[in-house]
Amino acid sequence: MKTIAVVIVAIVAVAWSQDTKDKEGERPTVFQRLIPADVLRDFPGTCFASTRCATFEPGASWDLKPFCGKSTCVAQQGRLWELVEDCGPLPKPNPKCKLSEKTNKTADFPGCCPVFECETGITLEYPEVPSAPNAGPGSAAAAAPAGTQAVSPAAKQ
Repeated sequence: MKTIAVVIVAIVAVAWSQDTKDKEGERPTVFQRLIPADVLRDFPGTCFASTRCATFEPGASWDLKPFCGKSTCVAQQGRLWELVEDCGPLPKPNPKCKLSEKTNKTADFPGCCPVFECETGITLEYPEVPSAPNAGPGSAAAAAPAGTQAVSPAAKQ
């Protein structure tokens, strides 16, 4: 009997920036992570989007409503991956900063990301995001497609 090895791929190559600001207030960069795509046996070659209960061809994107984010189906290295983009973790609590009224939770991504307003000279601190464990050559994490990183919302426009 053949043994099937199951490998869990951790969040891959995660980066975070704390100093990106836009004209509305302080906003974190877009947070990206690459995860193995869900695939239904009756629809091989397509990514299954649980938030939409639909399948998508490689290259297609979908929103993650009711969450603030979007995903893209990626075919690479003989596998299907889901590139998830969202607002990332919330900043650490700071009594000198508040969630801005300019935050639009119902807007399309990335416009739905929270916007914070801080007193002059105050910078929000974000939690450190752990990188993928065992991301060395030959690991499951290293086998994932490259290019997962934090991206400024301005760069996505």
